[in-house]
Amino acid sequence: MRVLVTGGAGFLGSHLCEELLKRGDAVICVDDLSTGRRDNIAGFIGDRKFAFLRADVSTALQVSGPLDVVAHLASPASPPDYHRLPLETLAVGSRGTENALQLAERKSARFLLASTSEVYGDPIVHPQTEDYCGNVSSVGPRSVYDEAKRFAEALTMAYARTHGVNVGIIRIFNTFGPRMRAEDGRVVSSFIAQALNGDPLTIYGDGEQTRSFCYVDDLIRGILAMLDGDETGPVNLGNPVERTVLELAELVLGITGSSSPVEFHQRPVDDPSRRRPDITLAASALGWEPRVSTEEGLQHTIRYFRSHRREVSAAAESLAGAQFEGTPARESLPADRSPLASPA
Repeated sequence: MRVLVTGGAGFLGSHLCEELLKRGDAVICVDDLSTGRRDNIAGFIGDRKFAFLRADVSTALQVSGPLDVVAHLASPASPPDYHRLPLETLAVGSRGTENALQLAERKSARFLLASTSEVYGDPIVHPQTEDYCGNVSSVGPRSVYDEAKRFAEALTMAYARTHGVNVGIIRIFNTFGPRMRAEDGRVVSSFIAQALNGDPLTIYGDGEQTRSFCYVDDLIRGILAMLDGDETGPVNLGNPVERTVLELAELVLGITGSSSPVEFHQRPVDDPSRRRPDITLAASALGWEPRVSTEEGLQHTIRYFRSHRREVSAAAESLAGAQFEGTPARESLPADRSPLASPA
């Protein structure tokens, strides 16, 4: 196939590009490098089946030649990134999604939207099934990301119903692995960087809030199954094994052998208290379920971070006092500062 991947130089996008190339597909990677990195795709540049186009999909998306799939992964995805780029996040979820949908329509290609578990907000239904409509604030500090993805889902379904575009929607739950940025503010990368630097592991709240952590190789298998099939979705992709944030911190400390202490700080606004996917639909429609345990995935990820010590060391300052997996409590923000303005 010939596949276009928006956000292809990002954490997930680069892994998707890699797997597509491994199986013989031609790949066009589109990224404006606002959060993606050239290093993530450096190993593919010499491949005759790989092409990189630096472009902002929110502005326009024009590609010559046929396409079989348009996979739309472009978006800031970590709290520091989407608070640093709030208007850009909304733009890529709205105009960027429509540009990608229009391209898929012109090329008679399948369109795959990478949505997120954030559409469920702080859920009152547990575990989260795809028919749950969520508990989301449209005006809260996380809303630029949450609502951009919710709008993208609505737009995708409108193009399917109105123009007959072949679409698929996946909702991605917390995913981790090599190529995460050490300073991106997500809980796994933050804990690993802090542990390797000997800095305190910062937990916001009492650490009893839960997440379900999926290793990147498992997620990419799920994306490929969705990309190759005809399921519309939305389909949850994530690991249903639920862990508290404190348990994750203890795992990271154990695997790294770090003696870093754990510090507790005020819990962020709109930070979900529980997060766990119901993957019944993924199992039945795609034959997919995770294979890699959190422990094994952490070992691979920590090995990657150890091989990038300069980046990990440089992340220490930005992670000091930074919030991740949410935004600072309102009362902790100076009056003249936006959320995450200083340590993003």
